[in-house]
Amino acid sequence: MSVTTQMSGLNELQAVLANAQRDVVPEAKKVLSRAALNVKKDAKKKVSGIRHAPAYPRSIGYDIDWDGTLGRAEIGPDKDKRQGALGNILEYGTVNNPPYAHLGPALDYEGPNFERYLGELGEDLLT
Repeated sequence: MSVTTQMSGLNELQAVLANAQRDVVPEAKKVLSRAALNVKKDAKKKVSGIRHAPAYPRSIGYDIDWDGTLGRAEIGPDKDKRQGALGNILEYGTVNNPPYAHLGPALDYEGPNFERYLGELGEDLLT
């Protein structure tokens, strides 16, 4: 007994996968940068207007780091900027002060969008 198979489209699939591999990191950098910017802006908005910490929102920033295909975003206050050291106190509160949660909620809001954009990126690169 013999089996005959016919394959077609392998060259086209190989080309699509090669292009996706080439484009994935530069495009993922854009997605991660946009997500970090959105979290930063949302956190700043949520914590603006606190009378005893007027400069704190301006201390919030983000850094992006890439190691090959692994990307990381660190978002939060810069402790070297005016009132930046108040980050933990404002986010979590103290025995005497209520929390002004801003970073956690901003990240919670952006997370599903980030996942959706990465999924769309994968679809776009493979079509």
